[in-house]
Amino acid sequence: MSVTSFPEISRAVALFGFGAFGELVARTLLPDMPVVVCDPDPAAQARARALGATVLPPEAAARAGIVVLAVPVPLLERVLRDLAPHLRPGQLVIETCSVKEEPARLLETLLPEGVEALATHPMFGPASAARGLRGCQMVLCPLRGNRWRRVAAFLRARHGLRLLRATPEEHDRQAALSQGLTHLLAHAMARLGPQPAIRTRSYELMMEAFAMVADDAPEVYTAITRGNAHVAPLSEALIAALRLESGARREPAPGLENMG
Repeated sequence: MSVTSFPEISRAVALFGFGAFGELVARTLLPDMPVVVCDPDPAAQARARALGATVLPPEAAARAGIVVLAVPVPLLERVLRDLAPHLRPGQLVIETCSVKEEPARLLETLLPEGVEALATHPMFGPASAARGLRGCQMVLCPLRGNRWRRVAAFLRARHGLRLLRATPEEHDRQAALSQGLTHLLAHAMARLGPQPAIRTRSYELMMEAFAMVADDAPEVYTAITRGNAHVAPLSEALIAALRLESGARREPAPGLENMG
């Protein structure tokens, strides 16, 4: 299908990338607006059509009023360079990567003048949003223009999202603790072997939280733990704190030395 046979293209949201998160976005938006999908994978195209989305080639999908880039960080620069010649002033380009400083730099550098830009991080995925989006958190980092305000109003009113506004640097600094270390700990705990039969409820809750990120795509894990410059020093601080705490615990408690 060409853009000329899709007259609603200016009102549509175009999704570039139709993985698990792109599919979640399509399912969320389709009841309210036309959604077009651009993904080279035939299986992804089939899933998109099954949902009721329209599959278009890149040059046609790039004419949508709102363009959402649901691609991993390593692909973002190439996608932006391919898209740039087809974009026009007034469009809004949104990226959804798990880190913000580098994607924001790419948007501001590669998008043509007059194209608006919004860096976002939905702090949820298909697993954590299985029961709906209401109450889920999403971070917005406005870079250019004001159309993002209408997007924010829609997401808040229609889907009950909790929206936080931040700079890309503020996002990455805070996400290093709230997300980066969570993923590192989840993978580290998995290396320790099977779960013990003797366990507390607090342990079970912790493992349930880790399970929510266990199935994330490898490129997501890499972006979150290695693409965020603030994670490495934070992980070093955690290791030092664990060493300090374990050393403190080796000291015998007063009055208990002789308990057998």
